Parts: sequence; C-alpha cells; structure tokens
Amino acid sequence: MTDATTAAPAATATPVAAGGGKRRFSWNGTLVVGLVMSGVVVLVAVLAPLFLTDEATALSSDAGLGSAPGHPLGTDSLGRDMLARTLVATRVTVLMALAATAIAGLAGIAIGVGVWLAPRRVRELGLRAIEFAVSYPTLLVAIMIAAILGQSATTVVIAIGIANVAGFARLTANLAAGLSQRDFVSQARLVGVPAHRLALRHVLPNMAEPMLILLTQTLAGALVEISGLSFVGLGSQNPSFDFGTLLQDGLGRLMVNPVLVVGPAFALFFTSLAALFVGDGLAAAANPRSVGTRARLLRAGRGDATSAPTRRLLTAEHVTVTHARSGRELVRDVSLHIDRGEILGIVGESGSGKSLTASVVSRLVPEGLHATAGRLTLGETDLLGKVPPTELATRIGLVYQDPGTSLNPALTLGSQFSDVLVAHRGMSRRAARARIAAGFRSVLLLDPEGRLRQHPHELSGGMKQRAMISSR
Repeated sequence: MTDATTAAPAATATPVAAGGGKRRFSWNGTLVVGLVMSGVVVLVAVLAPLFLTDEATALSSDAGLGSAPGHPLGTDSLGRDMLARTLVATRVTVLMALAATAIAGLAGIAIGVGVWLAPRRVRELGLRAIEFAVSYPTLLVAIMIAAILGQSATTVVIAIGIANVAGFARLTANLAAGLSQRDFVSQARLVGVPAHRLALRHVLPNMAEPMLILLTQTLAGALVEISGLSFVGLGSQNPSFDFGTLLQDGLGRLMVNPVLVVGPAFALFFTSLAALFVGDGLAAAANPRSVGTRARLLRAGRGDATSAPTRRLLTAEHVTVTHARSGRELVRDVSLHIDRGEILGIVGESGSGKSLTASVVSRLVPEGLHATAGRLTLGETDLLGKVPPTELATRIGLVYQDPGTSLNPALTLGSQFSDVLVAHRGMSRRAARARIAAGFRSVLLLDPEGRLRQHPHELSGGMKQRAMISSR
C-alpha cells in the first residue's frame, strides 16, 4: 500500500441538486388493472358461496348438458350447473393458494435471512442445503409430500407451501448476501443492533420489490399447482371442490362436451393473471427509488473552522490486513496517528487499501479478512481489547465515499440518523431528531426538519454526503 499524510483544508461546498416534495405512492396502469381484476376475484369469492351454493350442489335431471339457456357453461354428469360450481370454487381455491404462499413466504424468507445472519460455518451449510432443495422441481416435491400425507385439501396446501420454501430461501439469501456487505448494515452492526432488528429493519425492507414479485408469482403458481394436484386426485375430496376437481370432472367428457372445462380453466387463468399484475404494480409502487422528484438548486456556503486542543486522538501502528484463506496481504505494516484538530489524508491508487485501513480503526473489517496491529488506540481506549459497543458507536464515525450505498434507502434520514442517539445515549426520539436537525443546519442544508422526513433518494449525492458528515 502506498500512503502519505497531508493536511488538507475543509472543502468549499458547491451548488448541488436536491429533491423536493414528499414521497408519493406511484400508481401505475399494471397495478390498477391488477387491483380491478383482484377485486372481481374477491367479490366472487365472497358472494358466490352465499348465493350459489345450492345451485352448485343440487342434483337435477339436466345431466350432461352443453351450453343451454339457464346453464351457459353446461351441467356435469349429476346435473349440477358448471357456472355456479366454478364461481363457488373460487373461494376455496384462492384461500388454499394464499395459505400455501404464506407458508412458503414466511418459512423461506426466515431461512434466507437467517442463513446470512448466522455464523460462517452455519451459513455455508445452509446455502448448500438451499441449493440442494432448489435442484428438485417444485411440483414433484409437492406430489411426493402430498402422497405421503394423504389426500385432502390441507395436505395439498402444506405440500405446495413446503415445496416453494426453497425458492424463497434462495432469492432471500442472494439478496441478503449483497445487503449484508452494504455500509448501512455494517453501521447497524457497529451500533449494536440485534440480529432480529437488523433483519426486520435493515435487510427485509430493502427486499420489498423482489419479494413482492416472488410472492405474487408464487401465489399464481400455487393456484395452478393446487389445481393440478386436485386434478390428479390428491387435493379437495367430495363434497368439496376447487378448480382442479372441476377440470378433472370435465375431462372425461371433453370430446363430447368441451364447454364443461371452459369455466374452471378461464377462472384459473384470470385469477393467476390478477395476482401477477398486482405483484408487478406493487413492486414498482413500493420502490422508493422509482418515485420522481423535482430538482431545484440550493447554494451552500462554507462554515467557519473551529479550533480544538491538540493532543493525540488516534494511534495506529503496524496495521496489516490479510485474506483469511489465501494469506495474501492487502494492507502491509501501515502506521499513522491523528491529533485533535488535525486532518490526515491517506493517498493511494484505487484498491491499495485505504478503506481497509479505516475499517480496521473502526473495527468493521469485512468478513473473510484478518487484521492485526501492534497498537491501536482511540484516546485512552485500547481498540485491540474489548470495547463496549456504545463507545464505538459514539466515538467513531465513518463517512463513506459513496453515500448512495451508505444510507438505507427504505428508511427516512431522521429515522436512521437518530438510532445511535436513541440506542446508546438514551435520548428520546424527539430529542434525537432535534439534534440531527441542528446538525443538518450546521452543514447548511436548507429545511433541516423537512430533510428528516425524506428518503436518501430525495437528496443529491452532495447533500447526502453533508448529511452524513453532520451526524458524526
């Protein structure tokens, strides 16, 4: 690593672009169409069993009719109206699909996130298990489970839910792998955020878009899979019926009375398409980065420098960082010290280890690397020993070079900047927000109280950088 130390003056702020206005819900055509279609499905699922159950289950002498007055979709072999049966079956089919999707989503997301929050050895085993599970076709796994558990609607729901867990776990683990390396997650670890809050507050919100898409795709797939298992006799049993059993009933007379399968086939297609449309529309609307903002220019000036007493603040001697597996040295024998009021610059080409050196000082060395130092002190605190998380969180701050990846895009600035003050200094949320607003004002951010309610995407890169500086 090439390094040198220089004293640098504070930079003068220049005009930057900022986003204006509040965050809006981004309605789109796909979402509107999907909601209308879903509304139709929900309406049918609620009302049809109330008014058409007798007609759907009553036996009559009009058996095996094709399309005829009073029976537009014909009647089955027992004279029951197929249109009424299709409408009544909507409730059972949709509820079964929702239950299976809930099982798959909750279990899969929990496994995927838990794998990346677990120790390294557990993580490796978990990832291999997920890869093994994904290698088997979903429907085949569902058929095997349903055959073992027996023929019923409940076992089909369980089977479809379990079969889809692997897909959720794989996507969640892949997303968590990238998020776990983001700067805002590292900061959350530094301030001592528990694992469950780390998952719920910092990891899962940033998976909203792909998770919504996968949930609705799984719902659409579950509708087809449940109908498929019922079609082969593993699902709903008489006297219950769903789309699959109706399709199976009509299959025997397909050549002589094909209209019998039109109703359940169209209902299955319509319901699945509604789920897909809602998922795509919600994914676009829920992504905070897709919301448009008005650009306006803000001019900021340079604050006056304040003097501070000169005494040793940070000492780092013989800092070395190596790759844990290969043993290759990424940073070799770097020593530096900083006095109060002093500005230190570490100069080197890209990839020379400047950020790694800073990560050693802040005890945020990336996983897979091993760091050593002859001496590492912050004032009178030995950073090589056991340091309380509160002290690290309140005495060391990093301003990363890319503020876009350092701030959690799913949280407002006020929410994420006040966490340290609330968790480690015992301040109330209101007092913490007031202090953060004062910090924003000190770096000449206009409307500091309004900035607290904004998401990172609503600020320019320069404003985000100044906001991060103000919180340190």
